[in-house]
Amino acid sequence: MLSFFTGFTVGLSLIVAIGAQNIWVLSQSMAGANRLVIAAVCILCDAALIVVGVYSVQLIQLWLPPLVPVLTWAGVAMLLWLAFGAAKRAWQGQGALLAKAEVQVRSWPKTAVTALAITLLNPHVYLDTVVLIGSVGSVQAQPFWFTVGACLASLCWFSALTGLAPRLKVWLSSPLRWCLFDAVVALILSGIALKLAF
Repeated sequence: MLSFFTGFTVGLSLIVAIGAQNIWVLSQSMAGANRLVIAAVCILCDAALIVVGVYSVQLIQLWLPPLVPVLTWAGVAMLLWLAFGAAKRAWQGQGALLAKAEVQVRSWPKTAVTALAITLLNPHVYLDTVVLIGSVGSVQAQPFWFTVGACLASLCWFSALTGLAPRLKVWLSSPLRWCLFDAVVALILSGIALKLAF
């Protein structure tokens, strides 16, 4: 179960970061714009990329073992960099998830295509899911349960973000709450980086 909880905490720490995707999802959900479609697209994309990340690194371990230490240390460096960024935001109080008040509600197929574009055309999604989550997951004792945990984190986050949007808007717009959240994220990512390194 340690691999499962590691996957869940790593996944949640990376997925919940403030970004264009989360702002768009919250904005659309506040307007009631096909929330189920948005959640399904985001969750399925994350799950697919997480699986590709974890198991592609495992294949590299089998085919090109010398690359494994390089990928591991690259993952450590990126985790520490993200931890530094979260700690800096917490210190400076620069966090808050702000959604637009006015949103044009479209048909569900157009919403699905837009959700796919915002998710898959965002370079950070590949860094977070394929590179970082994949690197950490590949060295776990149970990569399968790590993958399940990371996918569950995405499921929980996007379900909450779309289903509880009216209440979450107030909660997530608080800079103080985001400072606390960023501080916790910095600690978690630093701990995982150190564990991965040693």
